[in-house]
Amino acid sequence: MSNADSAVASTDAHASTEKRTSHRWVVMGLIFCIWAIACADRANFGIALPYLKKEYGITNTEAGLIVSLFSFAYGFVQIPVGLLYKRLSEKTTGLLFSVFMILTSVFTGLMGTTSSVLLLMTYRVGLGLSEGPLGIGCTNVINRWFPSREKGTATGLWIAASKLGPLIVPSVCIIVIQLWGWREIFYVFAIPGILLAFVWMLVVTNSPSENRFCSPAEQRYILDESNEGARSAGRRPQMEPMPRLDAINRTKKVPQLETIGQVFRSWNIFGVALGYGCMIGISNIFISWIPTYLVTVKGFASVKMGFLASAPFIGAVTGNMLGGWISDRFLGGRRKPMMMLGALGTMIMMFALIDAPNSVAYLGAALIASGLMLGIGFAGYSAYPMGLATKATYPTAFGIVNSLGQIGGACAPLAVGLLLDRYSWTSVFMYMLGTSLLCLILLISIVEPIAQPSKK
Repeated sequence: MSNADSAVASTDAHASTEKRTSHRWVVMGLIFCIWAIACADRANFGIALPYLKKEYGITNTEAGLIVSLFSFAYGFVQIPVGLLYKRLSEKTTGLLFSVFMILTSVFTGLMGTTSSVLLLMTYRVGLGLSEGPLGIGCTNVINRWFPSREKGTATGLWIAASKLGPLIVPSVCIIVIQLWGWREIFYVFAIPGILLAFVWMLVVTNSPSENRFCSPAEQRYILDESNEGARSAGRRPQMEPMPRLDAINRTKKVPQLETIGQVFRSWNIFGVALGYGCMIGISNIFISWIPTYLVTVKGFASVKMGFLASAPFIGAVTGNMLGGWISDRFLGGRRKPMMMLGALGTMIMMFALIDAPNSVAYLGAALIASGLMLGIGFAGYSAYPMGLATKATYPTAFGIVNSLGQIGGACAPLAVGLLLDRYSWTSVFMYMLGTSLLCLILLISIVEPIAQPSKK
């Protein structure tokens, strides 16, 4: 054996015995905690809303507008931030993420100091502008830190975190209100985000290649080097054929979106973004208006209200994790089936909630099932652009999806306020049923992509 052959053999032997770390799951755990806290920062407003309405004499329409201002601001920054993440260096984006996490906590705390409706609106806008970049930052890190075969699961965990925040909010808020008052809700929720921002700077880099805790073996695994079909940047492994499902699902080979212009001309990106807006709208209604519904319409005291307000998010956390796992494990990375199932199931559950009886058991079961159906497709909306865009263009693609999604979702709480000032809660559940149907139609119009390199 020649010296060159011996060197190659030695290198291969070292690579095969080198320990593969699992630091990507530490990163995922931190993403989960940060996103749960960030989403709790926006959800706590729903619990404080009945007290705010009483103190400031706010109408339903005004309350809906205040709730929606957050989502409008959140959606407004998505595309600019997506472009910013693409242009900045990896070290800079990591620092930027921590800065926005701190600002999110600051504006959360300021909500407790408000002395007027105008200040309340201003702080909600500030919260939306600060929290908006965090979603793109999280998904950008997931896209860079996980191999294609794990992206659906990781994205499902990230989405589950968004429902864990609202899940814990009612119970924590009720305790805080009983101990101190509604203003202290915002002070309590402001603290964890600041602490986690500093942990992020110590533990996470935007790319595994620059992280001292991530071994070369794990870096190779993340890059999918063992899978020839996934070596192209951002491309998922080849799907196993499922002829019947693929016919319904409109599974097709499509070119990767390699330029910003291609991203902005893609109906698949805009179609999934509009569908996302429909489902976020329903989620926003659950976060902001269901506590008021349970107190004013059903007449439940704070303890029962707290449990039932958490119920949709018990189901949603389960649905988020289950949807991403099924998509990766059983559907070969197909995202549309779970998104369509979520839209269809949500339609059914909204019908079941119309004129629901004043039964804790019925409402608890119906709200858990609603959350499960709402959540089971959510991971797909974030993972779907990963199958279309390269790693370089993904932040912009997801920025479009999240921007239109959040702006569409922002309209829902305001629409509820307008409906309640004129009609009843039946019209609200019909509104949510209609938006679920619209989402299903939009999802049918897009393809399930099998990405391939663009022709030059």
